[in-house]
Amino acid sequence: MNITKVDVHKVEKEGSRMKGVASVLIDDCLAIHDIRIIEGDEGLFIAMPSRKTNDDKYKDIVHPINKETRKMFEDKIFEAYNEAE
Repeated sequence: MNITKVDVHKVEKEGSRMKGVASVLIDDCLAIHDIRIIEGDEGLFIAMPSRKTNDDKYKDIVHPINKETRKMFEDKIFEAYNEAE
């Protein structure tokens, strides 16, 4: 699996911890949208697309299964974030 394209839209909203939204294209055939880039207490992290359940909890719609895949997503998204204007 290869991430073949990453688009990042930076968000500048005063008081918000959300710093951007990313879309990722995998192997030029699968798109994942609405990956949020969040400023946490220990730096940036990504939050995968999720939906709110009937009991007011959030459940991921799509997410990496292992640490290596999560790191691949983070590295590519943060690289695109740092290059975005």
